[in-house]
Amino acid sequence: MFRIRRIYDDAIPVNRVVIARVQEILRAQFPGLSEKEILSLPDKLRNPFKYRFRSILFVAEDNRQNLKGFALLQYAPDLRFAFLDYVATSGRGTGGGVGGALYDRVREEARTLGAAGLFFECLPDDPDLCRDPAILRQNAARLRFYERFGARPIAGTRYETPLKTGGDNPPYLVYDDLGRNQPLALSQARPIVRAILERKYADVCSLSYIEMVVYSFRDDPVRLRPPRYNRQEVNSAVQAKTPGDQRILLLVNSEHSVHYVRERGYVESPVRIRTILKELEKTDLFETRKADPFPDRHIVAVHDARFVDYLQRICAGLDPEDSVYPYVFPIRNTARPPRELPIRAGYYCIDTFTPLNRNAFPAARAAVDCALTGAQSLLTGQRLAYALVRPPGHHAERRVFGGFCYLNSGSIAAQFLSQAGPVAILDVDYHHGNGHQDIFYARSDVLMVSIHGHPRFAYPYFSGFEDERGTGAGEGYNLNIPLPEQIGGDDYRQALDKALQRIRRFQPRFLVVALGLDTAKGDPTGSWDLKAADFGSNGRRIGELRLPTLVVQEGGYDNRVLGVNARHFFTGLWQGAFRS
Repeated sequence: MFRIRRIYDDAIPVNRVVIARVQEILRAQFPGLSEKEILSLPDKLRNPFKYRFRSILFVAEDNRQNLKGFALLQYAPDLRFAFLDYVATSGRGTGGGVGGALYDRVREEARTLGAAGLFFECLPDDPDLCRDPAILRQNAARLRFYERFGARPIAGTRYETPLKTGGDNPPYLVYDDLGRNQPLALSQARPIVRAILERKYADVCSLSYIEMVVYSFRDDPVRLRPPRYNRQEVNSAVQAKTPGDQRILLLVNSEHSVHYVRERGYVESPVRIRTILKELEKTDLFETRKADPFPDRHIVAVHDARFVDYLQRICAGLDPEDSVYPYVFPIRNTARPPRELPIRAGYYCIDTFTPLNRNAFPAARAAVDCALTGAQSLLTGQRLAYALVRPPGHHAERRVFGGFCYLNSGSIAAQFLSQAGPVAILDVDYHHGNGHQDIFYARSDVLMVSIHGHPRFAYPYFSGFEDERGTGAGEGYNLNIPLPEQIGGDDYRQALDKALQRIRRFQPRFLVVALGLDTAKGDPTGSWDLKAADFGSNGRRIGELRLPTLVVQEGGYDNRVLGVNARHFFTGLWQGAFRS
């Protein structure tokens, strides 16, 4: 078994390792390739237009992240064509298995990019052009493999003219129409051929050679060699599906439903998750998996250990039908918590409406595992992950809970990711992310940005003001954008653009989005007027950051529109990340 994923850059360690392995295969299997060209691969991925091509690297890995093969695709946006530079496996040959899967993925990408077609070079299966019988057989095997997909050499041109008189084994130019069954017009072909020769081979191809090859293309439409190896009609259609490496990893808190507070007016209920899932299932964007268990050390890296111990002990000691609501608060003396655990609730809570019950801690603990599994997936090359969890977490501070939140899953995930590079947290819940702010207020490696209702009228009331910018090393790394009580989609987009501008300046390696859907029109906990189209637009803007992104579910309580808004948000996020 293996998976195929795209390598966007060398920012994370796992990508640096796999790029080094790709370079090893290039050295071993393409001895004519210069070391300069091999070493330029990371820069090509980071700076796509410096080389007049956008370089796209796909790798096939087994479940232990051993490299099984790779494909390097070049895309020219100006002429809208794709050129397959290399496809290679760690073993021999490209037929079937890994090679076939890689070529399928390349075709999907070229079709998605709107390429006029996929071009590549393949050594000849003509004995007049290849004198070595063993190499001739290898060349024939490759062309047989590609012909299965409908790709055939372009005929009737001088593309395979050796650079030096008497040269052996000059390549064909092969064309794959990506299953469109549309001939290639001469007016398209000549500029594309010129671009291939000038951009890839300017150091070895003279101007006169390039002109000779370009103007040897005379057929309109361009003529392909008749099928030689596959006499039956080939089904070369590109499947219309979301590629596996572009799916959003979906992690659903399996323990969320045990936490069910049935008091009248309590809106943080299990139906929220079911409502969202029902709508997400209408898309082809998600891949679901179970969360992995993570040790408690990741929690106490963010939360005070005594606070965590208290939550665990009091929840475990309550009867299944009992709930404890904080009602005594340590305004006068915070240093001496009361002995009785139920009375001590106010020592660790910021409000009177967030109950503790037997299942609060297990549900919150399972939510943490979902968020950490999503964060871990980003470190292994996943681009988008969604922790669909309840209870939410962004109001949980280092040593207090509140606002239906017990453990701050998003902050725990951000702390986990910060060990591999700077992290930005974008909190788009209607209510201020006071938990994130409290936890990272004195740090410069985690940028916290929150867009929320002004604390003059919105929970939690005591934080979220514009002048709260961080302290010490963290000064300037906390940005609050409080908004008026009544706003619509246009006003919100202006605030979001301000937030995204700050995130771009920060240049994080990872993004954690605290997703509140309580910004929707009619939400019982909010006052704004955002509609489904607004969520789609906002998701797209966030996706266009092109960062490895973990989304952690926070608020959103109007079940009439909750799922629809979630679906629009993630559709926009996906489009921004992969299609913009």
